[in-house]
Amino acid sequence: MAIDRQKVEEVLEQVRPYLRFDGGDVELVDVGEDGTVYVRLMGACSGCHMSLWTLKGGVEAKLKQAIPEVKEVVAINL
Repeated sequence: MAIDRQKVEEVLEQVRPYLRFDGGDVELVDVGEDGTVYVRLMGACSGCHMSLWTLKGGVEAKLKQAIPEVKEVVAINL
C-alpha cells in the first residue's frame, strides 16, 4: 500500500517548528513503495552530532505514530 505523500508532509509540518527552533529543517525527498521515507536534514540539523537522534527519535517516531505504514526514515545528502 502506497503511503500518501501529502500525509507525510502534514506530519513533517508538525515536526518543523522544533527543528527550526534550533536552526534546522527537514525536507521530504521521496516516499518509497516499501514504506521508507527519504528526507534531507537541513540547516543546523545537517551537521549536528545529534542529527541521528533527531531523525530516529523525532522525525521517524512521529511519522510512524501518525502513519503506521512508514517502516523507516532515511536521511540522504545531495
